[in-house]
Amino acid sequence: MFPIRRNRRLRTNEVIRGLVRETIITPNDFLVPLFVVEGHNIKEEIASMPNYYRYSLDLLKEEVKLLWSLGLKSVLLFVKVEDDLKDNKGTEALNPNGLMQRAIKTVKEVCPDMLVMTDVALDPFSSYGHDGIIENGKIINDATVEVLAEMSISHAEAGANFVAPSDMMDGRILGIREALDQSNFLDTGIMSYSAKYASAFYGPFRDALDSAPVDLQNVPKDKKTYQMDFANREEAIRETEMDINEGADVVMVKPGLSYLDIVRDIRNSFDIPIAVYQVSGEYAMLKAASEKGWLDHDAVMLEQITSIKRAGADIIASYFAKDVVKLLS
Repeated sequence: MFPIRRNRRLRTNEVIRGLVRETIITPNDFLVPLFVVEGHNIKEEIASMPNYYRYSLDLLKEEVKLLWSLGLKSVLLFVKVEDDLKDNKGTEALNPNGLMQRAIKTVKEVCPDMLVMTDVALDPFSSYGHDGIIENGKIINDATVEVLAEMSISHAEAGANFVAPSDMMDGRILGIREALDQSNFLDTGIMSYSAKYASAFYGPFRDALDSAPVDLQNVPKDKKTYQMDFANREEAIRETEMDINEGADVVMVKPGLSYLDIVRDIRNSFDIPIAVYQVSGEYAMLKAASEKGWLDHDAVMLEQITSIKRAGADIIASYFAKDVVKLLS
């Protein structure tokens, strides 16, 4: 007996496929990571991230205007700090005239309505490349949280809409929320990297910011004592629940493609906006494979982005954001 219901009827042509498509990608889905450096007239390609750049503040203005013209209205700022400004306590992170603070003001100056999120972590400012203060060969949690809270206030004072703590210290969301509220930044949001895994996919990003852990005696060689074990699933639910209870407005899963099961678990467990970071290694792999002619760059890119949203992401932080929007338009 032939089936009465034939699912292929809804796949007959592009028009019907478009009508019944469940997952739609728009520019509003994206958070665009931007790397900022000191200097003038600098647009410096990152070797391990083809076609992605570090910008000096003057050229950051032009990039922000371009993003806005494409309908990309949210950015996530990272800064590459000069070596002579780095120390164990991330002192430069609190400089009111530091590169991050000036970058925030620059974006708001040229595009006041652009939503600005800022990376809150010590690794770009640390002489050891770690997200926390080191004492006796260990990452010290509570002292680090105090600095992160101060850093968050500094970013809010400069005009950030959201701070995005990416450190994975225990209790840092509550510490930051209380500090912001006590400083009357009640409307400054927190996007927490709630399920951030100790992943090998971060390599190109650390090249971009020169923020990899240094290889020195009595310094941890990796970030596994604070970032999550990639073998764990239930732990992500616990971490996320704690961050929500401490005051996170948005939670994040990082990396993306290898962790879509975690995205779906969190989506099924909590009614809160979820961000996913499609990280530098994911970006670099597709770039390399497409340069070899092994993969169709645009087709795979769009499939990857769609899979992230289909898994449950509300916000996608991706180095492909401009490429996707241009393709869709």
